[in-house]
Amino acid sequence: MNKNILKKLSYGMYIITSKNADLLVGCVANSVMQINSDTVAISLNNDNYTTKVILEEKKFVINILPTNTEIELIKTFGFKKSNEVNKFLNVSYKLVDDVPIINNTCGYIICTFNNLVKTTTHTIILGKIINMQVSSELEPMTYKYYQENLKGTTNKNAPTYQEEKKTSNKNVFVCKICGYRYETDLDELPDDFKCPMCGVGKEYFEKE
Repeated sequence: MNKNILKKLSYGMYIITSKNADLLVGCVANSVMQINSDTVAISLNNDNYTTKVILEEKKFVINILPTNTEIELIKTFGFKKSNEVNKFLNVSYKLVDDVPIINNTCGYIICTFNNLVKTTTHTIILGKIINMQVSSELEPMTYKYYQENLKGTTNKNAPTYQEEKKTSNKNVFVCKICGYRYETDLDELPDDFKCPMCGVGKEYFEKE
């Protein structure tokens, strides 16, 4: 069985946002599908705090990322937890229908919860569209563009995550948070080593 065929499927890059009282939450997603003219589906990991908030508050936003998106925005929303850090601290956003909309994107789709399908790892959430706007004519970012041009890695919670195999004689250290792989001739990482993707220290790395 060759899992590489899954890489031929088409994906986009989105930030899914929601709001619980005064707490703004969000995470990166690459699996969004239009079901019909007023229904969309998103796939989020069961362990994501954003998933928890959406299921409680019954409302979410799909922010469609353009190709000129800064990698730092993806790092913040893709590899940090909304219940631990304020992901919106240095982000330009506005509230529409009482949910956060990220500025400088291709546009957004606001949905109310409709239904769900739960798997062992992910929840597929169906949303009824209640508002949507085109914010710019910028080119939407695909998951392929993200990997090839921004050299982005895949969070272990993402539907598309696949464990990579060691391809050289160097030592490989893998980040337990975001899955980043660091190859080096060293037997141990330096004490001040930080993950270039999610920023955690050496204690979060495991040697393959």
